[in-house]
Amino acid sequence: MTTDGDDDGLFAVPAAATAGTRPAVGTSTGSLAGAKRADAPLAVRMRPRTLDEVVGQQHLLLPGGPLRQLVEDDRPTALLLWGPPGTGKTTIAYVVSQLTKRRFVELSATSAGVKDVRAVIDSARRELAQGRETVLFVDEVHRFSKTQQDALLPGVENRWVTFIGATTENPFFSIISPLLSRSLLLTLEPLTDDDVRAVVGAALTDDRGLGGLVRLDPDAEDQLVRLAGGDARRALTYLEAAAGGATTRGRTVVDVATLEIAVDRAAVRYDRDGDQHYDVISAFIKSIRGSDPDAALHYLARMLEAGEDARFIARRLVVLASEDIGLADSGALDTAVAAAHAVQLVGLPEAQLNLAHAVIALALAPKSNAVTTALGEASSDVRAGRIGRVPAHLRDAHYGGSKSLGHGTSYAYAHDDARGVVPQQYAPDPVLGRRYYRPTRHGAEATYAQRLDQVRRILSGTGPAVPPDPPAVTGPPRQSDRHPDGEQAP
Repeated sequence: MTTDGDDDGLFAVPAAATAGTRPAVGTSTGSLAGAKRADAPLAVRMRPRTLDEVVGQQHLLLPGGPLRQLVEDDRPTALLLWGPPGTGKTTIAYVVSQLTKRRFVELSATSAGVKDVRAVIDSARRELAQGRETVLFVDEVHRFSKTQQDALLPGVENRWVTFIGATTENPFFSIISPLLSRSLLLTLEPLTDDDVRAVVGAALTDDRGLGGLVRLDPDAEDQLVRLAGGDARRALTYLEAAAGGATTRGRTVVDVATLEIAVDRAAVRYDRDGDQHYDVISAFIKSIRGSDPDAALHYLARMLEAGEDARFIARRLVVLASEDIGLADSGALDTAVAAAHAVQLVGLPEAQLNLAHAVIALALAPKSNAVTTALGEASSDVRAGRIGRVPAHLRDAHYGGSKSLGHGTSYAYAHDDARGVVPQQYAPDPVLGRRYYRPTRHGAEATYAQRLDQVRRILSGTGPAVPPDPPAVTGPPRQSDRHPDGEQAP
């Protein structure tokens, strides 16, 4: 079948011009068809031919691993390959098609239906009766409906086919349980910058690729790697376009300007390991802290366009939610954590919207660093040795002999008091009377301030008989021990 639109494998091929015709069952078509054609896209021509040529995913390519067993031992199995675009899912299927002795059939979930699935499985059964096994590769299997996925089950369960499914979506949400339980799930990681450089370097020199026709200026190579964002297919697509632009103008070197023209993307001056990384993330955090959503969105876009790890950005937002907002708006932490989860679940580019959502919400939230200051002062006292013994009435009294030591004997249970607060000593003597938490009057923290004043007066024995009801906010804040401006990029 032909693929239409985005391809989830390592390299993609546009749909064939004859997309309206249906190929015969049992033929290898779609994103793997025509890989040896001289006029095929660079990303297709450079597909690895063996597992040893696969870049990245070394955790799956170790001797004795499932991929080695599938290719080298020729064992029938069912695999689900889960990972971001451009990480090697289709490439692995292609290698299997080249190295195993099995018949290879590819279906794309964007165009194949239940009838196609059943036809492939029926054909595989007939071939198996004659001693010939079949590999069925389903690209974008998460796009299959429940009925379509159900149609795969007989072939998978009875091993009439060796099933390989590729997906960019979390299979625990997008794949039916019976198919998931019958398949070995392999997770592919995003390619590192060095992995992408290796792919680009091979394409520049290999006869299947550009064969030395052009070379990359170092700055252009850095920019190409940033634009690729861990996607080898994208890197090779951009490289082919830039090389074509250079040769059209009679040049043998691809510089940054040529690359920018070819891919219509201006170079973002940003070094993920240098000053720009720290300067931009610092400005980003300070813009949110300063309640300027427009500046914060600028720095967010700048980092995303430069290929910054979205997980790093999300972590900074989670820390900021407690460090700079805290109890002024406890919902800010929920928003930041939800954005971080969305980055993991959805991935880029869609998760950019989740990050922008969180950035605007956090920038406009009332601000308070009272949580940060409170923890900092408490930690300073501990480091200075102001520790002291836990008051006897607060110590554990659930073991034999504890009562004879006076542990817990005079403890007053807060729920037995109508006010819910009991005036007794909680802090050890060296820090008795210390006031770490000093709430602001910003946002919801004003309500906490009122409540805290009442509670402290009760604890000191000067408070009212019954304090007011607590504020309708929930959840204690959490504080990271990392400074918001200095976390090292992954």
